[in-house]
Amino acid sequence: MAGSSTATAAAQIGDIVDSGRIDLQRVLIVLLCLCLNMVDGFDVTAMSITANAIGGELGLAADRIGLIFSFALAGMVMGAMFLASVSDLIGRRMTIVLSAFVVAFTVFLTGYASTLPQFLGLRFVSGLGAGALLASQAALAAEYCPDRYRALAVTSVTAGYPLGAMLTGMLAGYIMPDYGWRGMFFFGGAATFVMALLALAFLPESLKFLLEKRPPGALETINKILARFDRPALSGIPAAEEPQAGTTVAGNMRELLAPRHRRSTLKLWASFFLCFCALYFLMSWIPALMVNSGFSEETGQLAFTLFNLGGLIGLFVVGGLATNFRLTNVVSVFMFAAAIGMIVFAFAPGERTLLLALIFLIGVTQQGGLVGLYGVAAKIYPTAIRSTGVGWGIGLGRTGAVVGPAIAGLLIAGSVSMAGNFMIFALPMVAAGVIAYLLKVR
Repeated sequence: MAGSSTATAAAQIGDIVDSGRIDLQRVLIVLLCLCLNMVDGFDVTAMSITANAIGGELGLAADRIGLIFSFALAGMVMGAMFLASVSDLIGRRMTIVLSAFVVAFTVFLTGYASTLPQFLGLRFVSGLGAGALLASQAALAAEYCPDRYRALAVTSVTAGYPLGAMLTGMLAGYIMPDYGWRGMFFFGGAATFVMALLALAFLPESLKFLLEKRPPGALETINKILARFDRPALSGIPAAEEPQAGTTVAGNMRELLAPRHRRSTLKLWASFFLCFCALYFLMSWIPALMVNSGFSEETGQLAFTLFNLGGLIGLFVVGGLATNFRLTNVVSVFMFAAAIGMIVFAFAPGERTLLLALIFLIGVTQQGGLVGLYGVAAKIYPTAIRSTGVGWGIGLGRTGAVVGPAIAGLLIAGSVSMAGNFMIFALPMVAAGVIAYLLKVR
């Protein structure tokens, strides 16, 4: 088989990965990852939709249902921090496929669950797979797109999660009346299984990973991928472009805090934590705070929907702006804008339309800025530890998902008003904006 010389191999790979062109193959990779995240978002959100029905049928009180949510969240944190790191050792494709199958089977089996321990175990394992999926797909999308479009690719993939969450509410109206809450999990598990099969068939391994790690059969795999891009095969693998990190999960984790990455890592973790604090305060308490302020439950739910719709739009706006401006500048501006929006909301008159419009704009800026951090994480780390870096940023950041709502609960119990809560939680967004600006990632 004719092949190019080893001397030109690195240039050929670099042309495929880093050239300014966006071709059909790259679009398909991003779309496939987006769809995997959609079914992942569906699977995780299905528990929220079915919580009341499950509690009623199985006699589970609200505190037991809350425990199920906590186990799922703990699984997502552990999956992002530890399982996603495995993809830096065995490959993005294998980690994505295995995680998708784990989510598929555990979600499907949840439809048969009849006891609290069964729910806790299945939702925890499903969370493990979900956490690993998100970080690994972000790394793969980043490694197949030119630097200019890398943030857009990562935010596009991440958008699958809220899209799937929105789809859950729509499909519940068709599934639950005829098949009950169990039908939701049967459908979610089956859909995820189909997507896992599609990923197994069509999702390529990262060329950069193959060049760095050189697993057995790397050259043959690279040449098969090159054929998909209509490029000539290689006769040999060029020298690694980046220094190797650890050869174990623990080694890659230590590399995040090595001298050359330590400052960026700590700044990234702090930004993620602060943003997740604010996000989960908003997601957990917007409906209740609106009701406590004298609005109807329908208005509270509408505010929640508008906040998430704004977030979905914000993901793409940040990704698009990052193709022309420094990524961390864009992220920082969005975070500052979210803080300003929350303060304006606190002082705004209690007029329904105005408050709903502000909630929408806060969703655009707050969630757009947060997801921009995923792109930052994918860009500041080299290939050898990229999934580890993204996963730990997401995982440690999600501890803010526990802290934020808990603090808000204490404030509300202490009779702090909706306006007061919004002003207090604007402060983490200001701090996150300053820290993100200091990262200085293009």
